[in-house]
Amino acid sequence: MSKSDTSAPKASAQERDRPWIFRTYAGHSSASDSNKLYRANLAKGQTGLSVAFDLPTQTGYDPDDLLARGEVGKVGVPVSHLGDMRALFHEIPLERMNTSMTINATAPWLLALYVAAADEQGANRMALSGTTQNDIIKEYLSRGTYVFPPAPSLRLTTDVIAWTYANMPKWNPMNVCSYHLQEAGATPVQELSYALATAVAILDSLKASGSIPEADFPKAVGRISFFVNAGMRFITEMCKMRAFTELWDEICRERYGVEDEKYRRFRYGVQVNSLGLTEQQPENNVYRILIEMLAVVLSKNARARAVQLPAWNEALGLPRPFDQQWSLRMQQIVAYETDLLEYADIFDGSAEITRKVEALKDEARAELAHIDDMGGAVAAVDSSYMKRKLVEANSARLSGIETGDQTVVGVNSWTESEASPLEGGDDGGILTVSEHVETEAIEKMKAWREARDQTQVDTALHDLKQAAIEGRNIMEPSIAAAKAGVTTGEWGSILRDVFGEYRAPTGVGQSAREDAGDLSAVRETVDAVSTKLGRRLKFLVGKPGLDGHSNGAEQIAVRARDCGMEVVYEGIRLTPAQIANAAIEEDVHVIGLSILSGSHLALVRDVLDRLRSAGAHDIPLVVGGIIPEEDAASLEALGVAAVYTPKDFQLTEIMADVVRIVAAGTEKAA
Repeated sequence: MSKSDTSAPKASAQERDRPWIFRTYAGHSSASDSNKLYRANLAKGQTGLSVAFDLPTQTGYDPDDLLARGEVGKVGVPVSHLGDMRALFHEIPLERMNTSMTINATAPWLLALYVAAADEQGANRMALSGTTQNDIIKEYLSRGTYVFPPAPSLRLTTDVIAWTYANMPKWNPMNVCSYHLQEAGATPVQELSYALATAVAILDSLKASGSIPEADFPKAVGRISFFVNAGMRFITEMCKMRAFTELWDEICRERYGVEDEKYRRFRYGVQVNSLGLTEQQPENNVYRILIEMLAVVLSKNARARAVQLPAWNEALGLPRPFDQQWSLRMQQIVAYETDLLEYADIFDGSAEITRKVEALKDEARAELAHIDDMGGAVAAVDSSYMKRKLVEANSARLSGIETGDQTVVGVNSWTESEASPLEGGDDGGILTVSEHVETEAIEKMKAWREARDQTQVDTALHDLKQAAIEGRNIMEPSIAAAKAGVTTGEWGSILRDVFGEYRAPTGVGQSAREDAGDLSAVRETVDAVSTKLGRRLKFLVGKPGLDGHSNGAEQIAVRARDCGMEVVYEGIRLTPAQIANAAIEEDVHVIGLSILSGSHLALVRDVLDRLRSAGAHDIPLVVGGIIPEEDAASLEALGVAAVYTPKDFQLTEIMADVVRIVAAGTEKAA
């Protein structure tokens, strides 16, 4: 017998593991446009839907709200009422679909709309399967689509868990999401510990609520799922996933007494890392995405149950249908053309893998214990501990790229490049959302309000408010409100009235770091310009609109402070009026706006108009974000002093540029 004949037997075709659920994260412009995209993707072999909602929907505003300006349909689909949800899933049988909805603060409402739409289709609620992300704690840390304070937010989360347990047993009501933690710079240990601490906080809250009988609690634990990230350090990421499965089993068994192994199973979906996708030589992103995917599918014992992949051009803008198809085909090739699904776990018995997994588990246990000593995940949010640690970790990551200690091909090494044919064509290689989308959404909203029975709406809103005040489960009143024609903004407004709003800590420290690299030249320039100004150079960093991805703004604020500037940074979700007013009241010398949602033209124009109306047109304004070249030219034509995109990764050079802009303005005014 040859040596190859002694290897582990390969499974027959009948014994192959079932592949994971194939998803693409999609939604834009309008419910009808997104529906066409979904049906096309399903026809191409996608096996589950992953819905991206726009920022007004995620934060509880209607398209005609002041805060929604410029944001409608940009990073997802606007769903403002039952009519939109109905159109979104037109000719898609929900009873046979596995639907993932990336929604958090407004999760009860979007789930209520989904259930109402399923009821209209005649679907059996007990057969509905899918996931609401519903992880509000990570929103305070990374993604920023929170609305309410932690306590009522946890209550809404437990309401969804308890209601789905009784009414939609196949639904995953809470998806602990470490994906955005890594996007915010989390190390593997931070991703492990912060996500598991979040899960513990949710389960402790659920247990304390008494909303699920003690004997049924293990089944409820079994419905908790996770949504993770996988970066480029392939071995570490794969070991992280094995550590996740083993630590979760340990927590379920030891902390909650879950005896049945199937309820302790670590069930997770994944989108691989978007943070590492590059604007420079973007075709290289295809290789990155494949390598990152392998980290979550190669190890059978820690294999993802659902995978959605970003597209190669997401650092440039919104991917086109072809780009999403390309990522879908990548999954299908790995699942069906390779022999991956025919073998047991190929890493079992590896001493090196075991060593790495145990090291990650030990570090994560120590961090979990530290968070527990602080009072748990919510206390670690309120104290700014976790946010501060993420900002520090992200600073270290960016510093490594700037210095070249961390190689990124095409960015800080091998930067010589041929022009990419993938970026050619009339569309510039990306999908853009037309300006008329927002106008049409507002017109449809007005028509919806005029056509509904206002008496039914008022009754539904009154019952919703009373349920919130009295502590009743919010789900049934929300479903009734959905069927009565209540809108997303009205639902959000009622709960804001009851629970209030919240502004999470920014995690941006108050003192300059001494280990920030060689900043001496920039610091000297800042000192010189400050002397000419007669006071310390003052930089306002602003996040206008509803874009909660604050990582870039935080790093700019930290580096500006490191360079000796006085920094004004008040966090996310500010109106153009608030930013203009703050610039005038604080008497700043320069304004920097960070916008990643695609709403840069509308929001920047608004800020500039307000500054000019107030006679503050002489304050220079710079903008950073995912901004196509033609939009950058438009912004500069409006009067923006400089535009920075992901290719501008040298933060210290950006700081030097900002100081030059202020100095030039000072000399001009002299």
